[in-house]
Amino acid sequence: MKIKTLVVNAILAALYIAVSGLIAPFGFTNIQFRVSEMFNHLVVFNKKYIFGIIVGVFLSNLFFSPMVAYDLVFGVGQSLLALSITIVSARFIKGIWARMIVNTVVFTFTMFLIAWELNLAFELPFLFTWLTVAIGEFVVMAVGMPIIYYINKRVNFEKMV
Repeated sequence: MKIKTLVVNAILAALYIAVSGLIAPFGFTNIQFRVSEMFNHLVVFNKKYIFGIIVGVFLSNLFFSPMVAYDLVFGVGQSLLALSITIVSARFIKGIWARMIVNTVVFTFTMFLIAWELNLAFELPFLFTWLTVAIGEFVVMAVGMPIIYYINKRVNFEKMV
């Protein structure tokens, strides 16, 4: 890994952690609005961002989650699964907007893993919890699309790493 890629991913992980820490009460319950999830859209520009996102998710869950052990498995696993699906599917999808829409749908759908985690940890009803965490993820990812898109116009995420 190049030094530049390593540094950019370290900064991304730090940003993910900082934003997660600011909204911690809203990012770890059965109704989640983890604003830092909008950084997941960076993989549609360059797959190398997966490293910074996964490290950010891991450390955020380690530092801020009330159910650390579960979140280190399910939270990191859900992010890794969804990011991997997006990276593979991006090979076949032209256009940044289409990729971000697919990414949003993938992350929203894979929230079943978080619902399962909350079901195991707190005995919350699986289907209702899946609905609530999926809605929160969808809102954050949908709002994040134009934000990340317009930031990209200034910084060019594709060539940054």
